[in-house]
Amino acid sequence: MTHELPAAFQVATLVAVGGILLLDLAIVRRRPHVPSIRESLLWVLVYVGLALVFAALLAVVGGPAPSGEFVAGWLTEYSLSVDNLFVFLLIMSGFAVPREQQQRVLMVGIIVALVLRAGFILAGAAIIERYTWVFYVFGAFLVWTAVRLVREGVGGADEEYTENALIRGVRRVLPLSPAYDGGRLRTTHGGRRVFTPLLVVLVAIGTTDLLFAFDSIPAIFGLTHDPFIVFTANVFALMGLRQLYFLLGGLLDRLVYLPYGLAAVLAFIGGKLVLEALATNSLGFLNGGRPVGWAPEVPSWVSLAVIGAALVVATAASLVRTRRTVARSSGVAPADEVRPDGPGAA
Repeated sequence: MTHELPAAFQVATLVAVGGILLLDLAIVRRRPHVPSIRESLLWVLVYVGLALVFAALLAVVGGPAPSGEFVAGWLTEYSLSVDNLFVFLLIMSGFAVPREQQQRVLMVGIIVALVLRAGFILAGAAIIERYTWVFYVFGAFLVWTAVRLVREGVGGADEEYTENALIRGVRRVLPLSPAYDGGRLRTTHGGRRVFTPLLVVLVAIGTTDLLFAFDSIPAIFGLTHDPFIVFTANVFALMGLRQLYFLLGGLLDRLVYLPYGLAAVLAFIGGKLVLEALATNSLGFLNGGRPVGWAPEVPSWVSLAVIGAALVVATAASLVRTRRTVARSSGVAPADEVRPDGPGAA
């Protein structure tokens, strides 16, 4: 359901986050560099803090319901974004983007993604308001996505980035230089003006995130139907993505069980959507077109608890596996695997 939030609060929020994004873009453009771990961690904490402050403001302005929906949606979008960072790493590596320019690429890509997602959210809200049976489609799609993640399993992601049709078309149509020219999108090569590979990278990041939106947008609509909360959850999840990229870096491949945690989250939300579709059923061939009375309503706090538990368990299990793998590669067994030997051994 949508919430009666003051229009002034919504406008002020959109203006504030827009200003933050523009300021962030200006900083990146003025001083392109490779951020340190300390700098990246500081900015990640700042953006996480901003999201929690906004959740608190939502609780004051609209009550606990919209605040809980925002936190659940933001946490879901943030966790899905972490998984998507692996693909961004492949794109950066595949196109050999200079490290000092990766911040700018990510920042511009995030802004493009927000514009595209805004269109998705408006379209999704309009469809949901008119056709409630679409919850069956969204729910089935999320469950199918969860099954696909489980089937891929650990190490199931592609090790190389494959260009999509749009990027291949850009390569064929536009004249491209063989090398980068700092942060410029156009340069002079062979006596004529051409585009640099940076343009192709931006298209790759933007279109890839648009594909990710097919998973994340239905997922968050399973937690809240309010377009404002859906959009702000996406904004706050993506705002710190650039710093998170540099903070995690090579650590992403250590989160080996993250796909299973995300699969659990998506399967739960998919099931929640199906239950909601049953509770508002209007399909004539199902229960005579009447709502199914036994379909329970899942409150926001349950959603938040399930999402949080799935991500914590997946992260903890990944860290345990990584520790054991490192210990074995160094020839030292982890403490919990050491077995006594000698005369007293069992």
